[in-house]
Amino acid sequence: MSSITVRLDQASRETLKELAARSGETMQEVLRRAVEEYRRRVFLESVNAAYSKLRTDPAAWADVGREREDWDAASNDGLDRHRPRRAGGKRK
Repeated sequence: MSSITVRLDQASRETLKELAARSGETMQEVLRRAVEEYRRRVFLESVNAAYSKLRTDPAAWADVGREREDWDAASNDGLDRHRPRRAGGKRK
């Protein structure tokens, strides 16, 4: 594995060091996991923003609904998603 030097302010370094000590992981592993979690959050925020924009276009949003219906039919899992559920999660 290659490595590079990353400059951190003192507070961030201390936080990283504390998290590593608490978790029993190396500072590098804690930082790797934090970067991955941030990457995922940024991705999901961009997906949410794209869906929000898509919902402003009624025709495009209707296309999404039709596509979801097509995929639901394609799954052929036998579940009727439109029947209401009873208490306990079972369908009526």
